[in-house]
Amino acid sequence: MRILLLSAYEASSHKAWAETLMSGLAHHDWHYLALPARHFAWRIRGNAMSFAFDPAFKETLEIPFDLVIATSMTDCAGLKAFCPDLQNIPWLLYFHENQFSYPKNSQQQGIIEMQMVTLYSALSADLCVFNSQFNRTSFFQGARALLKKLPDYVSPDWLDKTEETSQVLAVPLSNDIFKMGDKPIENHENHDEKQDKKLKLVWSARWEYDKGPERLLAILEEMEARQIDYEIAVLGEQFRSVPKEFEQIKQGFSHRISQFGFAESRQDYLDILASSDMVLSTALHEFQGLSVLESVALGCIPILPNRQVYPELFGDAFLYESDLDNVKKEARSAVKLIEKHQKMMASVIDVSGFQESSLLKKYNVFFGELTKSTIR
Repeated sequence: MRILLLSAYEASSHKAWAETLMSGLAHHDWHYLALPARHFAWRIRGNAMSFAFDPAFKETLEIPFDLVIATSMTDCAGLKAFCPDLQNIPWLLYFHENQFSYPKNSQQQGIIEMQMVTLYSALSADLCVFNSQFNRTSFFQGARALLKKLPDYVSPDWLDKTEETSQVLAVPLSNDIFKMGDKPIENHENHDEKQDKKLKLVWSARWEYDKGPERLLAILEEMEARQIDYEIAVLGEQFRSVPKEFEQIKQGFSHRISQFGFAESRQDYLDILASSDMVLSTALHEFQGLSVLESVALGCIPILPNRQVYPELFGDAFLYESDLDNVKKEARSAVKLIEKHQKMMASVIDVSGFQESSLLKKYNVFFGELTKSTIR
């Protein structure tokens, strides 16, 4: 099968997903086109023109494909208009995230226009696939709410068929993680050793406001106030604009920080996760929690807010109270959960269902079904 894979905003997690598909399903003939993860608003609005009119992409786009797979930031409707050869090919639109549940920010511009691009793409695709049920639900709820606000010639019913045929299929975790996870985990020590051992935390997310840096800062302040002996690795992808809280964390908690910034290599990143006791999230915007799942696969205990995708993945024992209006109150709840698990430190959670070797078979089924006959 000849497949065109389009990534309109190639963030590191999107790139890893694409590489996993291409390497794990190598019997297909893959052709991969991607645009850099910068200029977010322009990238969503302008990617169809960037793909269609850049001479570097022209030869690839003229190949006769059997299937097109695009990330949800891709302007599918626009690209089909610019490239007629792509119109009669089945399209699978993959949602790593959606613009309808993005947390509001005073600096965020043009959000409705971004939502409309994604809505057009969903309606023009043959199959929409989401990385979690939370992602799927929030997309269709948000899209229908937007349609209801528009003045005329619209109906929320337009989405019924798209939602009916949509599927949920997570981003796979690579097999190398589970091979590392087979080794003994440091967490399993006797009770006295655990009490004396410095707690190792890891926080790994994009360095942007929607991942809750002010909440991470509040948690660290609360841990200092309670005189908890800990160290933390603050990992994650950085962009041009970094929230001020990260500099405050660097300056105020340098004595606690074991790693600050993107790991030098994939192996270094996995080694840090494997050596940690707990993985902490403060996210306001999370649709699968890939780094959390990777951490858990390597033996970390998850400490997560009770919001977004997390209740779908883990039980109440690993969720702290979410309070969007009171950061300090939320921080106290998080630290209380940290202290609770620090006393036990023996939780093992099975996330093998997310393993690459299992999920890629399901991806392949979708590909086959689409090329036999379009869903619509």
